[in-house]
Amino acid sequence: MLNIALPKGRLGDKVYDLFEKAGFECPSIRENNRKLIFENPDLGVRYFWVKPSDVAIYVERGAADLGVAGKDILLEYEPDVYELLDLKLGRCRMCVAGPADFRDDPSRTLRVATKFSHITEKYYHGIGRSIDRIHLNGSIELAPILGLSDVIVDIVETGTTLRENHLAVLETIVPISARLIANKASFQFLSGEIEKIRAGLKEQTEAEA
Repeated sequence: MLNIALPKGRLGDKVYDLFEKAGFECPSIRENNRKLIFENPDLGVRYFWVKPSDVAIYVERGAADLGVAGKDILLEYEPDVYELLDLKLGRCRMCVAGPADFRDDPSRTLRVATKFSHITEKYYHGIGRSIDRIHLNGSIELAPILGLSDVIVDIVETGTTLRENHLAVLETIVPISARLIANKASFQFLSGEIEKIRAGLKEQTEAEA
């Protein structure tokens, strides 16, 4: 059976809807229960829910053949997996944000607060800007408000939280959305089954675009 890791939460529900519409349903996943694994032997698929940031780990290490992870996770951790398809769900963007009137002073080190350390370092290295990176795990918007940082790098969906805290998007680094990923060995040995799922999801994604 193909093991498929789905991200828990609102995005995961939308992702499963897509699998179901593509013909890879598993009725027991709709039941109100505490099961961790859901199987459809007739279709040869087995689903399980995991924390969104853990999906890529399950896939990279072979516990899952396929999974769905946000592009932010793939960019931040760079797991050794194949990225097969943009599902066009959970769309948002990775941005630099700060006070709307902020003006960067190149003569001094820029203080940047983020939980996406790798993406931040790579972005600023790419534009030749030296930074003092401050790793935070939550409430990133507080950092520039309280003077801990000059700007932040974070995911922006609607921008409402930024606006309510008198902050604004200053630069967009990269668009983010959910991606279908595959374990490299599984892709080699189960290519037919995996391609069938990829094609089905692609058809649904294009139909809903």
